[in-house]
Amino acid sequence: MDGALKLGPIGQISRTVNDTKQSEAWYREVLGLPHLYTFGNLAFFDCAGTRLVLSHEAQGAKNESILYLSVGDINAAHEILETRGVEFIRPPHLIHRHPDGTEEWMAFFKDLEGRPLALLSKVQA
Repeated sequence: MDGALKLGPIGQISRTVNDTKQSEAWYREVLGLPHLYTFGNLAFFDCAGTRLVLSHEAQGAKNESILYLSVGDINAAHEILETRGVEFIRPPHLIHRHPDGTEEWMAFFKDLEGRPLALLSKVQA
């Protein structure tokens, strides 16, 4: 190797869960993520090219990083998820306005096990 290293985009993210079967159904049915396959205690989903793996841990789910899921219309996504019973911690709100006028909006909600997830949307001025 010549010393130059360029890492690519994130290919896969793993999140521990208490119950793979229940979490698989929630991520598929409530969030609408495409289910790729399940192998043993691992459930794989496609998040627009990044693979999400839900893995059962004997000691239960851990506090982990927040997954920020990009959406085109944060208000519409918020409304749809609320009708599916998702509990929001904070509704859509402005996080930052860039010098070019682009706005970044987020809405935080709980997963099946009470850990935070978020919707993220960039709105062009």
